[in-house]
Amino acid sequence: MSVYEKLRALSISLPQVTPPAAAYVPFVRSGNQLFLSGHIAKKDGRPWRGQLGTDLTTEEGKVAARGIAIDLMGTLHAAVGDLEKVARIVKLMVLVNSSSTFTEQHIVANGASELLKEVFGERGAHARSAFGVAQIPFGSCVEIELLAELADGT
Repeated sequence: MSVYEKLRALSISLPQVTPPAAAYVPFVRSGNQLFLSGHIAKKDGRPWRGQLGTDLTTEEGKVAARGIAIDLMGTLHAAVGDLEKVARIVKLMVLVNSSSTFTEQHIVANGASELLKEVFGERGAHARSAFGVAQIPFGSCVEIELLAELADGT
């Protein structure tokens, strides 16, 4: 099953790239590597604000991370024109707006990791870091950046 068939089966529509909120670009290609800038969690089109362990549950954080993965795939699609050209999702860096006692950043990150693996199959299995941070732009609960490898000749 192609990536796009998998997305349709999951009832996922890829969004347009969100314009940068500061002095950066949404993605940079270097050789066969594609670096995607951090994407923040959104709810109803606006930053999904809150802190895990204070305002939000781990399950809500997973949902936020899954939504970010969908946004990241939209940016990947815009960058390369065809998600089948993605040879591998190489790495995610997941930042979780966390209280000082919250220790489930890795579980929050699974929201993105599990969806990418489901959509891309083995090409979606990736390395990952998940950090608890004191704050994320706009007070968002989660931010994720992604590194992908593109197929030769794309």
